[in-house]
Amino acid sequence: MSQSTHFREKINFQKHKRMADEIAKIIPLSSSVYDAFCQSERELFVPQGMGLHAYKLDALPLAANQWISSPLTVAKMTEALTCKGADSVLEIGCGSGYQALILSKLIRRVFTIERIDRLLQEAKERFKTLGITNIHTRFDDGQNGWREFAPYDRILFSASTPHVPQKLFEQLKIGGILVAPIEKEEQQIITRFLKTEEGIIQENLDTCLFVPVKEGREY
Repeated sequence: MSQSTHFREKINFQKHKRMADEIAKIIPLSSSVYDAFCQSERELFVPQGMGLHAYKLDALPLAANQWISSPLTVAKMTEALTCKGADSVLEIGCGSGYQALILSKLIRRVFTIERIDRLLQEAKERFKTLGITNIHTRFDDGQNGWREFAPYDRILFSASTPHVPQKLFEQLKIGGILVAPIEKEEQQIITRFLKTEEGIIQENLDTCLFVPVKEGREY
């Protein structure tokens, strides 16, 4: 590794760590999630020209009227998943790919679905650039899930919805956790669902703001 490359990586790590420290001032972060944020280069996942804003705790606009969630929201969703002990996770709504990147540091197999082809192609290029090999992508309406690799230990719904489709619960293991932003009246609530032998246990966690889920695929 050249001196310039080593210096650049050191500077980037400091940016990541500063952001993780800012998040940890607001919500409790497990050591594994904290480390995942320190190891993940958010600057590659924001639009060109917005690199200076990459490590602020703000959501940023993407193509196709989509957004990359704020790092704080990503942290809340990731902590809600309780990734320890999980081997596989399905993400509904890849977007920029940043949430999938964080999950790839915590869970061995990440499966992520995106309905907007342009966003998915850009995310795949980012994963390739970073040499990430444990993220598997699919172009589809995420509400269909991905039956070929089910059941999953965890499912993350990265778009707001009035209710989670039953077919996604069917693709979740017994003992598995699904996290989704559920629309309730005028709010969106990060909601955790635990699948048990007896049924689904639901827990409301925190308010959030996501783009609403849409049906179909968009080229």
